Amino acid sequence: MKNAGTHEVFNQPVPLVDYNLFETNRPLRDALQFNAPALQLAQLHELGAAVGSADMQTHARLANTHTPELHTHDRFGRRIDEVEFHPSYHALMKAAVGAGLHGTPWTGTSASPHVQRAAGFMLFTELESSVLCPISMTYAATPALRSNAAVYADWGPKLGSLWYDPALKSFKDKPGVTMGMGMTEKQGGSDVRANTTSAVREGSDAWGERYAITGHKWFFSAPMCDAFLVLAQAPAGLSCFFLPRVLPDGSRNAIHIQRLKDKLGNKANASSEVEFHGASAWLVGEEGRGIPQILEMGTMTRLDCALGTSGLMRQALSLAINHTVQRNAFGKPLVEQPLMKNVLADLALESEAATALAIRLARAFDRQNDEHERLMARLLTPIAKFWICKRGSHFAQETMECLGGNGYVEEGGEGNMARIYREMPLNSIWEGAGNIMALDLLRGLRKGDAVAALAKELAPARGQHAAFDRLADALPSRIEAMASETEARRLAQDVALAVQAALLAQAAPPAVVGAFCASRLGGDWGNAFGTLGAGTDFNSIIERASPR
Repeated sequence: MKNAGTHEVFNQPVPLVDYNLFETNRPLRDALQFNAPALQLAQLHELGAAVGSADMQTHARLANTHTPELHTHDRFGRRIDEVEFHPSYHALMKAAVGAGLHGTPWTGTSASPHVQRAAGFMLFTELESSVLCPISMTYAATPALRSNAAVYADWGPKLGSLWYDPALKSFKDKPGVTMGMGMTEKQGGSDVRANTTSAVREGSDAWGERYAITGHKWFFSAPMCDAFLVLAQAPAGLSCFFLPRVLPDGSRNAIHIQRLKDKLGNKANASSEVEFHGASAWLVGEEGRGIPQILEMGTMTRLDCALGTSGLMRQALSLAINHTVQRNAFGKPLVEQPLMKNVLADLALESEAATALAIRLARAFDRQNDEHERLMARLLTPIAKFWICKRGSHFAQETMECLGGNGYVEEGGEGNMARIYREMPLNSIWEGAGNIMALDLLRGLRKGDAVAALAKELAPARGQHAAFDRLADALPSRIEAMASETEARRLAQDVALAVQAALLAQAAPPAVVGAFCASRLGGDWGNAFGTLGAGTDFNSIIERASPR
């Protein structure tokens, strides 16, 4: 019998590889033009090509397939506490460090260094977000380290270096170093005031006041970083300490890694539980000032949560559009089916709004000499972290559904969709879950004239859509009357939507602005993605979001 060709493969999309993630991301480029018009884009074009390559996508897959392994002892029984990574993890780290994603704002010459770094961080997230944990912590910890001038003098230049060296050895013998943080303990979680780790003063040396740290940390991510900022209870209260993996004399510090976390996602990154047995650490800042210092660092890592989720949204949307453009069903490409158009356009609106808000927040970090920008950073950080990250998981589920069963499979190019889905909840949890962010917004509203600052932020979009004007009119009285924590989440949501709409009104085309305001602000929307009104310009919105 003649072979019937039952294994001929057709109607399957070509994988989304070897394309430039920056050049094809019009919403990101427009957000950069609006927030930092003088920004030089050559490095972002170069990074966009690199992270869109098939080779780098292979590294991302392998780093998540061959996950980190903990070796507590060597074969002779000596304690070593080392985590072994697949070579692809190191290739990704080398690329991220080489792009300056850990230190550009502290060492670069860009006129908008935080915005430039934010765009690069988003692009790299589209490739793989797990390795960005130590990158983000290095970014946030570096300025805090300035509170110990002696340590910063030795470590600062190497924290900003574009060289990645994974070896466990003295900082003096490395061209570049990375930093992590150790805050959370099992009994307290977000309530770091409940920490029990103790710090006992031992003396002073070239790095200042030296302490012995004894206790544990329940989430200690990236334990192979060269040093960490940790919180511990000193005589004057909770304090911040610089704790290196290798001590100045070349010996290893008393950091015992108990186990690695078996996490839902973020597989390539090693998150651990550790114990300190009289580990040597140096005071950063003043005793008893650990909370203000950790809040300052948390502001920067919360920016990265918003950036990271925005990047994941963009990649998930790109995969969904790539699939539906090529996949035929019921006689025509999926992207031409009316219901699929509605879903894709709705997702595109969400992705562009997330990008707009995240890049706007980064702009505030670049302009801290401006009182309005300082106040907006205080307000936008919790709402961006809350709203963008809260939308991420729902977004990932819907984009996965666009691919059907192929999206649910952890294999091949589209296996990245399953990895994105597992990664999405992390940014919502890390550095303060939703309730913590809503409460932080309430605290921010008590700083300066928040009502006036928000009014100034929204003013340029006035008159463009009736639903936006109604929300902008209502917010001041709601903010001034907010006496209860019960409605803090709703306020965070509505402030986020108002700011997103205002940003889109200034940087996005009318089709995007009109559909966003009609759906998110005007009520012409259902309770799921894909419920935009029939008058939406679906084709224009999808075309703008296309990765090709």
